[in-house]
Amino acid sequence: MILELHNKLKAGSISAKELAEEYLKIAEDKNKVLNSYISITREYALSHLPYKIESILDGIPACIKDNINILSTNTTAGSQVLKEYISPYTATAVSNLGKFTLIGKGNMDSFAFGSTTQNSYFGPSFNPHNINTVAGGSSGGVASAVASGSAVFGIGSDTGGSVRQPASFCGIVGLKPTYGLISRYGLIAMGSSFDTIGIMANTVHDVALVLNEACKYDPKDSTSLSLEKKLDYSKFNDISKLKVGVLKFSDDGVEKDVMNAFSNSIRDIKKFGCSVKEITIDHLKYVIAAYYILVPSEISANMARFDGIRFGYHPKGIKDIEEFYLEARSKFEDEVKRRILIGTYTLSSGYYDAYYSKADAVRRLIKQEFDGVFKDVDVIISPTSPTVAYGKDKVFDNPLELYLSDIFTIPANLIGSPAISIPNGVSHDNLHTGLQIMGPQLSEINILSLANELYKKYE
Repeated sequence: MILELHNKLKAGSISAKELAEEYLKIAEDKNKVLNSYISITREYALSHLPYKIESILDGIPACIKDNINILSTNTTAGSQVLKEYISPYTATAVSNLGKFTLIGKGNMDSFAFGSTTQNSYFGPSFNPHNINTVAGGSSGGVASAVASGSAVFGIGSDTGGSVRQPASFCGIVGLKPTYGLISRYGLIAMGSSFDTIGIMANTVHDVALVLNEACKYDPKDSTSLSLEKKLDYSKFNDISKLKVGVLKFSDDGVEKDVMNAFSNSIRDIKKFGCSVKEITIDHLKYVIAAYYILVPSEISANMARFDGIRFGYHPKGIKDIEEFYLEARSKFEDEVKRRILIGTYTLSSGYYDAYYSKADAVRRLIKQEFDGVFKDVDVIISPTSPTVAYGKDKVFDNPLELYLSDIFTIPANLIGSPAISIPNGVSHDNLHTGLQIMGPQLSEINILSLANELYKKYE
């Protein structure tokens, strides 16, 4: 779709303004039901139109997650604490995209803490395929926007599956690249050693085109990767020689429709001529525990800046410093408070060695095991999520129940690997299932190539 629109814009058969007006109208109409956007940036979009179409993304309508800074726009991170915050600069990942058209800032779980967007101060986003279900999270608003046709592509953040899971729920493509491939400068930090800016679109080819523009070395991000050779991710490889590992996992909690779609994907991969073998990750059972110690620990450090003085809600008329802090931080949403408390506890002097140090050691063991497996296979496949989209009224009595749903997506963040989710089926009640393809670091070409062949078959 991006290439088709680019050619029309280049030829002048449609203008950037006409395209912007068309997508802004769709966004404004559909947002009343889907709540995909926290803000629709009509004035910004129409005042930043490209005079000349040069880059592939010039004039292409997009949704950017609301934890990514864009100069002079409201950036709330889905939280009451930042509802008045105006970005003083633009994130590098956004600058790299050229003169795309910003339709709006995508809804999200507050500070990206969640899997449903139900933790957003601005209310949940809904799934365009069934408005009685959630869009997923934390980048659920972006997924909802792309799936509903109010944006051609979207940019989100993925710390434990926050691009891939909503992509799966909404039946679109979601890529989490190698850690450091896309600059994090300008992203409101969650877990700094896990955070990755990711891409959503309706096709694998569109995701690859956006990745081409987004991944440039950035000296402002100390973790940014400098590649010796610039790759064209839209030029896919022959996959017939690809060695595919099928992750062995317990199907407890994995819905029948998800398992059926996964089995069908394995069958299709075999038809492509790929070699397929089952692989076991012994440390998989420790993934959730390690992640939900390490990430809240990093969260507690990153959230310290939102104290009402440097950033965040600033109470008026309070002179006592303790009372000021209590009032300022009382505005955090419940899930934000929960993760700050967990992280502060695991980093405290009496428990640092018992929790954080052990979890960090387990993270290294998990990476070592995956590195060993990737010597035998090129990619690993699994379902993206154990379930299809949750009903909008579903209540999780225990937050651990929701955390466990990240079992397939978290490993890629723990080890810094790329992973992509593509739609691979529809459940008995017409909700989408997703297939995840994960590879070793900097193997984007392989996972995109396999994803593209599978997506064409699904399409």
